[in-house]
Amino acid sequence: MYVVPPPQRSDSGSNGDLRVYQTWKGSNIFFLQGRFVFGPDVRSLALTICLIAVPVTIFCIFVARKLIDDFSDSWGVSIVAVAVVFTIYDLILLLLTSGRDPGIIPRNAHPPEPEALDGNMDAGAGQTPQLRLPRIKEVELNGITFKVKYCDTCMLYRPPRCSHCSICNNCVERFDHHCPWVGQCIGMRNYRFFFMFVFSTTLLCIYVFAFCWVYIRKIMESEHTTTWKAMLKTPASIVLIIYTFISMWFVGGLTVFHLYLISTNQTTYENFRYRYDRRSNPHNKGVVNNFKETFFSTIPPSKNDFRAMVQREPPLPPRSVAGGFMSPNMGKANDEIEMGRKAVWADMGPAMSDHGDGKHGNNERLHVKDGDLGELSPDIRTTVDEQSDRPGMHPRRSSWGRKSGSWDMSPEVMALAARVGEQNQNGGGSSSGSGLVTENRPT
Repeated sequence: MYVVPPPQRSDSGSNGDLRVYQTWKGSNIFFLQGRFVFGPDVRSLALTICLIAVPVTIFCIFVARKLIDDFSDSWGVSIVAVAVVFTIYDLILLLLTSGRDPGIIPRNAHPPEPEALDGNMDAGAGQTPQLRLPRIKEVELNGITFKVKYCDTCMLYRPPRCSHCSICNNCVERFDHHCPWVGQCIGMRNYRFFFMFVFSTTLLCIYVFAFCWVYIRKIMESEHTTTWKAMLKTPASIVLIIYTFISMWFVGGLTVFHLYLISTNQTTYENFRYRYDRRSNPHNKGVVNNFKETFFSTIPPSKNDFRAMVQREPPLPPRSVAGGFMSPNMGKANDEIEMGRKAVWADMGPAMSDHGDGKHGNNERLHVKDGDLGELSPDIRTTVDEQSDRPGMHPRRSSWGRKSGSWDMSPEVMALAARVGEQNQNGGGSSSGSGLVTENRPT
């Protein structure tokens, strides 16, 4: 008999007044009572905001404000307005990327029901074979066969294109990567906003870079001086030109790379792991359809309601694999089928006490019909036969030969004991002791 041990659970009553985000097992950080969910490295988000807001502030004060007088009508004011609006739009995209559920798949409370035995079933002497779930399963999606892996942490088989983020400790649908600059995983539900954030940041860098040169050009024309002397008159423009030029290589290069990924319907994880350029990509639908899927498809709703109250978990029903009986207590540290204990037989009533007074030796066995043993699982039946045939078997050893300090009786052994007791009563009190159930202990 092979069973999947149930996971240990805390007292369900203690979680009655808690919300999901308060008992979340991932590494996420929540704000505003679960309305915003961030990664564990959310502090880097403040750095990213400063790297965007501070240069734009310097640009508006030392560059754009002085360009107002150099342009007629409202063109000068529009330079400042566009910079401010563009920055606010960029920061909103940053928060939409960082503060929302990227596509986290909820964890299972219990492992899935095994379909078959996996692994080495040859257990050594004194050991019980362990049941293992298949590590990889094949599923068919749209006529294409995918291999999905089992996640030991989330206790589920990951859907295609899903991966477990070691930083956030969650399985994320269509996992792209974990971005430390936004402090969040990039997945199915926030990839669109991530790309728009990177792309808009690139445009903002180009905007600041271009108007810094425009301001230097205006100084050259008004003072009839060289480029170097004009640049010395506006050191803020020099700093901004250098800063935006370096930044454009990073965010601009990232924009181009993700444009390539979108056009081929890949993720960053898939690109580095599977190298679809060397084989056919089963997700590629063509350039136009790939862009439509990324920017115009409906974003699926979150599978998690972080503000919901924690539901009281129902008791785990008994589960058995490959036949046999399973007690709900199976899987605990003291869950061993003990044989030969007086305490159990003492609870069976006076009828059984007449046959367990220590008058019979351990070399005797109970007369049990094969039909009675047939209802037990093969492991226990084999154990009964082996112990009843061994007169020298120590009475305090368990069915696998291990000593145990627990005197709890398995329900199936108690049922067998009750049935044997009835047979002995009906048979006139046959004096058949057994090394299986009788223990001779020194007084």
